Amino acid sequence: MIEHTIHVTTLCQTDSGSSLLSLIVAGGPIGFAIILLSVAAVALTVMHLVQIRQQNLAPMQIVEVLDELLRVRDVDGAIRYCRDETHNCFLTRVLAAGLARYQRSAFGVFELRAALEEAGQEQAAKLYRSTDGLGLIAGIAPLMGLLGTVVGMVGAFDTISSAEGFARPDQLAGDISQALITTVMGLILAIPALAAFTYFRNRIDALVVDAAATVEQLTLPLETHAATTSPRSTKPVPSADASDAS
Repeated sequence: MIEHTIHVTTLCQTDSGSSLLSLIVAGGPIGFAIILLSVAAVALTVMHLVQIRQQNLAPMQIVEVLDELLRVRDVDGAIRYCRDETHNCFLTRVLAAGLARYQRSAFGVFELRAALEEAGQEQAAKLYRSTDGLGLIAGIAPLMGLLGTVVGMVGAFDTISSAEGFARPDQLAGDISQALITTVMGLILAIPALAAFTYFRNRIDALVVDAAATVEQLTLPLETHAATTSPRSTKPVPSADASDAS
């Protein structure tokens, strides 16, 4: 009894493996292209899981060093630290661009916020573009499945035409198989790829908002110092009576 069960289980596993392989083969060249796209989608997903993280965009140790430098208003030291290749990340790229423009501008701290916003938008756009590969795969996978469906149906009609309208089911099975399998393969790839694409875009949104709050907190000492040391006008304001007398 046990030997019979083992034999049946082994046979089922063999049939399952062969049926999966036969399904892949039945997809034809378009099916193999969809499989290659699925490999690329998995690679991109793993890459984004590693790269799009808080630790990579704004590492805590870098935030602490920049906080110490900017508290004593050492802008030159902060710029040098941000431009060091060993500290390259989203936060340092934004701060380096914003602080450099802050130093060059005649408006000083009044230019700082606009410079940081522009640099942040530029770096965020680069992050968004890095996920375009997943979006592209999610868009073209169902189209490739549809292409396989059309090719399979064309092949089926060609078979009917060559058989003069009396094609046997086994003659049509290959083309119809390709027509259906490529559609299934395209959808199986497109659905998780689209879900991953949406997830990473939302994750970038959340991380960019957190990074913007961190940048604002880091540059607060510069703005506070500028507000307390800005010259104020001491010229007396003429009164209404003096204006009337004149």
